[in-house]
Amino acid sequence: MNLVDRDRIDQVLGGDSRSVSVPGGSGANTARGLAWLAGSDAPMGRPVYLGAVGKDGEGRGFGELLRRAGVVCALVAKDGEPTGVSAVLVTPERERTMFTFLGASRLLEPRDLPRDLIRASRFLYLTGYNWDTENQRQAAEEAGREAMSAGRRVCLDVADPFVAERYRGSLLRWIPGVVDILFANRDELAALTGGSSDGEILRLAAELAPLVVMKTGKEGCSIHPRGAETLRAPGETVEARDSTAAGDSFAAGFLHGLLLGRDLRDCGRLANRVASRMVTVEGCNYDLLDRDEALRVLDQG
Repeated sequence: MNLVDRDRIDQVLGGDSRSVSVPGGSGANTARGLAWLAGSDAPMGRPVYLGAVGKDGEGRGFGELLRRAGVVCALVAKDGEPTGVSAVLVTPERERTMFTFLGASRLLEPRDLPRDLIRASRFLYLTGYNWDTENQRQAAEEAGREAMSAGRRVCLDVADPFVAERYRGSLLRWIPGVVDILFANRDELAALTGGSSDGEILRLAAELAPLVVMKTGKEGCSIHPRGAETLRAPGETVEARDSTAAGDSFAAGFLHGLLLGRDLRDCGRLANRVASRMVTVEGCNYDLLDRDEALRVLDQG
């Protein structure tokens, strides 16, 4: 991910008529995935998304798109900055480059937290992008304390190797004793732990969190509960078009499996299924995916 200003975003897009606008952001992508997987299942509940937007049309539109997707919005409108936006460029080889203007998202602070909603939820899901500014970091850490005090499970997705590299010290101090489930891909965990082989990486990561879920791309994922054997869920072969939101949708699938009460291997299989289907479409567009087909992986033994 390349952090840029808003003018650079406009230059990158250059009025390209082929561009498509969708609600984005790592946490929002995961929230939409959870809502999509839950469907009309009322007992499953609805995901809540907290974030900061500008007092502009893009911010209002972002909230409306999330609500249509079944997400409860706890958006805070901020003065002084427009709503953040990312331009995602996809090459013919299906590789992506992200140019991100963080905008108002950088202004989230502890006083914005919906504490009652955090305490009422089964999981709190955070991403490493919250460490980009001091006030965001404080908000994330305070949210973690609030969830812990209510006996809720705290999840962290490292989200990007640069997050692990840039904020390694802060994350290593905060994760132990707070984070219950640590999501990351192989490169992110290697940067965070300093390990080299998968076995060493998982062993060191398990010293940080009691459950580590390492995404390994086409290979699937490795699930390592502290003090137990590593479980592996194989990936699925598809024709990939765009890797945008693969990790975000993976987290949605894994968390949905936990909400269903499935075992860890099943959670990994569902996560792999959802992520593999996401990369077959352009952008993070759950409407183009078949929910029933995704969930059938849980019936395949």
